[in-house]
Amino acid sequence: MAEAADFPGMTPSPARRWLRRTGALLAGAPLLAGLLQLPAAPAQAVGQTSAKEASDAGTVAVTVDSLSPAAPSDGDTLTVSGTVTNNGKQAVTDAHVGLRVGSALTTRSAIDSAAKNADALSGNDGSEVGGKYVTEFAKLTPGVSEHFSISVPVDKLDLDEDGVYPLGVSLEGETSAQPWEQVLGVQRTFLPWQPEEADTPTRTTVLWPLVSTVHMSAETGSNAQQTPVFLNDDLAKELSPGGRLEQLLSLGRELDVTWVIDPDLLASVDAMTGSYRVRGDGDTTTAGTHQAVAKQWLDNLQDAVLGKEVVALPFADPDLASLAHNGTGVAGSLSQLKAATDVAATTVETVLHVTPNTDFAWPVDGAVDPSIVKVATSAGADKVIARSDSLTEDGDLTYTPSAARPIGGGTTAVVADERLSTAFKGDLTKASTATLTVQEFLAQSLALNLQTGKQRSVVVAPQRMPTASQARSLAEAVTTLQGGTWSQSQQLAAAAKAKPDPGATTKVPSSSAYPSSLRKQELPRSAFEQIAYTQDKLDNFKVILANEARVVTPFGRAMNREMSTSWRGRSTAAGSFRQGVQAYLDTLTGQVKLIDKSETKLSGRSATIPVTVQNNLVQGVDHLVLRLTSKNPTRLEISDEAYAEQRVTVSGGHTTTVKFTTSAKVNGQTTVVAQLYTEDGQKYGEEVAFDVRVTEITATVMLVIGGGVLLLVLAGFRMYTQRKRAAAREAQETDETEEDGEDGADEAGEPADGPENAGDRENRPEKESGGRAGAADPEQPSDETPDTAVESADPSGTGERVDR
Repeated sequence: MAEAADFPGMTPSPARRWLRRTGALLAGAPLLAGLLQLPAAPAQAVGQTSAKEASDAGTVAVTVDSLSPAAPSDGDTLTVSGTVTNNGKQAVTDAHVGLRVGSALTTRSAIDSAAKNADALSGNDGSEVGGKYVTEFAKLTPGVSEHFSISVPVDKLDLDEDGVYPLGVSLEGETSAQPWEQVLGVQRTFLPWQPEEADTPTRTTVLWPLVSTVHMSAETGSNAQQTPVFLNDDLAKELSPGGRLEQLLSLGRELDVTWVIDPDLLASVDAMTGSYRVRGDGDTTTAGTHQAVAKQWLDNLQDAVLGKEVVALPFADPDLASLAHNGTGVAGSLSQLKAATDVAATTVETVLHVTPNTDFAWPVDGAVDPSIVKVATSAGADKVIARSDSLTEDGDLTYTPSAARPIGGGTTAVVADERLSTAFKGDLTKASTATLTVQEFLAQSLALNLQTGKQRSVVVAPQRMPTASQARSLAEAVTTLQGGTWSQSQQLAAAAKAKPDPGATTKVPSSSAYPSSLRKQELPRSAFEQIAYTQDKLDNFKVILANEARVVTPFGRAMNREMSTSWRGRSTAAGSFRQGVQAYLDTLTGQVKLIDKSETKLSGRSATIPVTVQNNLVQGVDHLVLRLTSKNPTRLEISDEAYAEQRVTVSGGHTTTVKFTTSAKVNGQTTVVAQLYTEDGQKYGEEVAFDVRVTEITATVMLVIGGGVLLLVLAGFRMYTQRKRAAAREAQETDETEEDGEDGADEAGEPADGPENAGDRENRPEKESGGRAGAADPEQPSDETPDTAVESADPSGTGERVDR
């Protein structure tokens, strides 16, 4: 007002200037005070931002190691235990751990989302239960872990309707940089709440797989028991206390589950109960020593499966997807699957004394396409265990349908729930991870049940070979489930027969939809080609054996193992195993062979050529034909045909020599080829080629030989006449002696023989007792010749002569 009264160009008086300054000062005091307070607001905002950043960082790690009971009911007390670890650089003071219960999750996808953000600080966790239901810490030192345990009555958690509630375990505290209470770490899990029995409980089938890798080789001992040879001693580790298979057995026997068993595992363990050997370095083997462990495991398994459903996979659990995608174009591959299926039931019945169900095929991870379904059912199975991430729902269903789906051709797809089946795939060695996995499994199961009031059948098909820790977590979840209020156990066969949901998908996905990650792990076409080659060689070998079962059985099972699903991700080991089977078969077939021959000389127009066949097998061989062929029939003829053949039979561990009559037409050298064949005309083993040199005999030599023969004939005739005359004289003397006995001696006192016979008496051979010639008498042509020595199986020497 005063300034407004001033006129322009006029200077205010000193008094007026003083009044104006004082008024301005008084009027600006409130504004100054406000300005002085402005820095406080930004400071607070900065503090709030820092707290949010700290919260998102989660400087304190919270782990939940146990939650009991996993599915509480009315009147229960929930106990949550775990640890908190200060991962920051500053100490946390005035800290405490408390529980927070959020709003119920109404869908299965909501559970998925919550599980992905289990340790994020931001989220709607509800208010803290607080009060005495906390664990306090005066100070959390950086890098130090502290244990906590909170027990709270369930009625303090404000659980209303049935459902799945997110349960947050959070740590609140202060730091020197942020001296106010804030959430510094959280871990969320799930609390299934179904205190009363459900009106329509879910019928749940849990598959309990007993499957292992390949352990036995094709090699067996040459003794009567055919002692098996194992690739390594890993199976003994799995069967021993604390081992994977021992854990699966001890846990599964307490549950109501469907046992899914690979018969090869049973056969391998059964082989271990007797004498067995383990392959070492190179070609060495050592005696196995875990017979007691194997026998105990089998005894326990026999008890565990009594009265339970047992499903037998084809022998060695063949990889159906690899066969469908890479093996059907190779002749005989489907026959291998049929053989593996046929022997499955017999193996289980023999070892476990129960009759298994062989109607189910189980492709890897339940992933199917039309070719896999076709192959899976080609050996007799009419039910395929698939998974819901393969047969995905494309309709308007608002709930998870039952497992059974007719997919055409009289085949039923039993679709396992993907969320429940894959829940236990991770590393569950830590208690905290295992606890969260169990709670998520139970949450998904309850959420599935609450989707609709319709009765449904659900199948849980875990991974084929769970680890011991995975098996323990799965068993814990199944134990809670089977003792809970919203699920009841059901066998796999019953699940397959359940009435399908009308709106459930029945369309098998195309081959292009098959996961590329699984396709990369498949056995290549070359693997099936190698199996086919081994089978052809086995078929050619078995026809000559006196007891083919000693070879056909171990090699047949070895070829089943070559197709095993367990080779996925182990291509190098798979190739080594196939090569080992083939090499061992080559070794056995090589035990029956022709002995090499060096050059043979024929002195004359006709002679015999010996060829030796050696059998180093334990058993005899038969149904073999030895064929001898002359490369130059105009010079050396073996028969009227292009070749000569003779059937061959050789006892185990022996050799035999076959002789062929030949006819030489001209002098010179000729190559002769000996080759073994099976009776159906298939070549067996390697041929043996050798040279035959023919030399003509001269006329002079023939005359000398002829003269010698004539002399031998004349000498023989003279000896014959002398013996005949001597025999006549003996007869005459006998007659005269008899007459002398009657009439006495003659008047002159001479013997009955007159002087005229004296010369004859001198020429008589002296007689020994018995009337036989003396030992010094010459050998007669009619005398038996001595036995010849055993013919050597070694290659004949240079210049070998043959029989003529």
